[in-house]
Amino acid sequence: MAAPSPFRNALYLITDRRQLTGGATLPETVEQALAGGVRLIQLREKDLPAAELWPLAQQLRSLTRRFSAKLFINDRIDLALACGADGVHLGGHSLPTAEVRRLIGPRRLIGVSTHCLDDVARAAGQGADFLTFGPVYPTPSKAAYGPPQGLDLLKQASQRTALPVLALGGIKTPHVQEVMSHGASGIALISAVLSDADPRAAARRFSELLSQQR
Repeated sequence: MAAPSPFRNALYLITDRRQLTGGATLPETVEQALAGGVRLIQLREKDLPAAELWPLAQQLRSLTRRFSAKLFINDRIDLALACGADGVHLGGHSLPTAEVRRLIGPRRLIGVSTHCLDDVARAAGQGADFLTFGPVYPTPSKAAYGPPQGLDLLKQASQRTALPVLALGGIKTPHVQEVMSHGASGIALISAVLSDADPRAAARRFSELLSQQR
């Protein structure tokens, strides 16, 4: 029997240390999120140089191994390989997906951020393993990508590819059922967990809602 996909009803936490509350460090907050049920983590501190990202990558790699979770490094293929991450996550200004596949090999996973249907087709055609799609709802962190894509485009994106599509952008607990019913394989979050006074409880709420989806 094939192993279950790690992206089925998945909760994908994307880090942003600027959104932390209560004085906790990023590794401490990620540990709480993992304890709450997160099993996919993306280290995304894009403004940090490699010398500062490296210890974070090492700490998160240790934590994700302890919780049997997967770690992805945003854009930095070198750090992903060096820390033994499970894969990388690519954006609009990253190397082409096909070239990244050549560099990281067949076993590591590649996620790609998509913001329109053309992005979905391009990423799928170049060998991505999973996609984030959004923003689905209004959110300050994705304002640069224009108006929210909405549920109808999320559904079309999910229908355009056999790859797992994780809904991203402004998702709160009341939205979980409707994004999943529009074809999402799971959800990607930043502030809904990181900015919560109790990241473990916040992650647990989302995890429980996702576990109820078919």
